Amino acid sequence: MRLPWRRGERASSLDLLVVGLGNPGREYARNRHNVGWMVLEELARRHGGSWRSKFDGRLAEVRLDEHRVALLAPETYMNESGRSVSAAARFFKVEPDAILVVHDEGDFDLGRLQARMGGGLGGHNGLRSIAQQLGTQDFLRLRVGVGRPGRGDRRSLADYVLSDFEPHDDAEAIVSRAADAIETLDACGLERAQARFN
Repeated sequence: MRLPWRRGERASSLDLLVVGLGNPGREYARNRHNVGWMVLEELARRHGGSWRSKFDGRLAEVRLDEHRVALLAPETYMNESGRSVSAAARFFKVEPDAILVVHDEGDFDLGRLQARMGGGLGGHNGLRSIAQQLGTQDFLRLRVGVGRPGRGDRRSLADYVLSDFEPHDDAEAIVSRAADAIETLDACGLERAQARFN
């Protein structure tokens, strides 16, 4: 599948709304659950985006080549993310298939990426909230593997994803590769991004 603006139908002035999921608060900043926010921070850094408060979150608008892309980090806590996303989608007049949600995936090995259109919600409260607010599960996702507790680690998956990346996880490399995947998806479409990063 190609991205919507490749078809020449352009009702919105925005080409892509990229949503990074996370929780607000300094104590969550380096959590595995906040990897979506980390990826957005990297994209804003690369492309000179500056953040402002909007849509119950932080918003930065950047250009990727000639495409206008908005980066949205909802600050509603994970299980209310849809409120922020739907407000931004209405404002920018973007359809769900031009919304890319970047989120942590505990069922994937550390650093594994998967770009896809639609799919299940996998018990992810952020995705569930977005699907409810948009009225569909047919939006783009970039799943970023954060792994699971290792042998002998008695933490639940929920506690694990709410803990910080360890130095040996090399979170910077994971975040950088995820940002690369988004740039490829924007420039070349979903299928090319899948072939290179999935």
